[in-house]
Amino acid sequence: MSDRLQKLIASAGYGSRRWAERLIDQGRIEVNNKTAKIGDKAKINDKVKIDGRKIDLARYKEEETKVIILNKQAGVICSNKDSEGRKSVYELLPKGSRWVMVGRLDLNTSGLLLFTNNGTLANKLMHPSSEIDREYAVRVLGKVDKDDIARLTEGLELEDGFAKFNRVTLAGGEGANRWYKVVLREGKKREVRRLWEALGFKVSRLIRVRFGEIRLPESLRANQFEYLKPGQVNLLLRDAKL
Repeated sequence: MSDRLQKLIASAGYGSRRWAERLIDQGRIEVNNKTAKIGDKAKINDKVKIDGRKIDLARYKEEETKVIILNKQAGVICSNKDSEGRKSVYELLPKGSRWVMVGRLDLNTSGLLLFTNNGTLANKLMHPSSEIDREYAVRVLGKVDKDDIARLTEGLELEDGFAKFNRVTLAGGEGANRWYKVVLREGKKREVRRLWEALGFKVSRLIRVRFGEIRLPESLRANQFEYLKPGQVNLLLRDAKL
């Protein structure tokens, strides 16, 4: 059975469909020794190359969808390679499967990271159309009043477009530092920090605590992982409409 080339590449976990489409448009992908073009279809056993290097379209065709939750520590990177030799989240994962990350966290953000062996699930969960809640605990330096909360939930124009929190609630703290819980439904780069910084506040700590209906377990230590239970995996499949 053949399918759109960009869909197969995304399902195999090499990148998003949009990324694959850009490479096709640039003439960097070959199918059976012919340069691919937009609209081409392929089968998972076809010979596909990106920049001359063969890829495996079938590498995530596993019977069972698996999902891992990792409690990332601040200072750990979300890339496979790092010229500075910093620890990567990929070093913390179990061997034997190729894992696709569901949304990144920046260097200084800690908390919930999901990984799956199902590339289609990962891409669906990350797509803006999924509108899945991402909840963060954020410690803010400075006095936040009702007008600030209103502006954050009504939305602000950032350099890469409009952004807002769907919900902001006070979560405790004393003195100059206060904790808030914030919820948003998309994943622009450093969006939580940039929204607060746009109003002149400094974020001193940021922790992702929830993705959809999956919460970071209190018992999960920093840089440790656990497999989600089948019921939790089904919740994510439902959110992704799979």
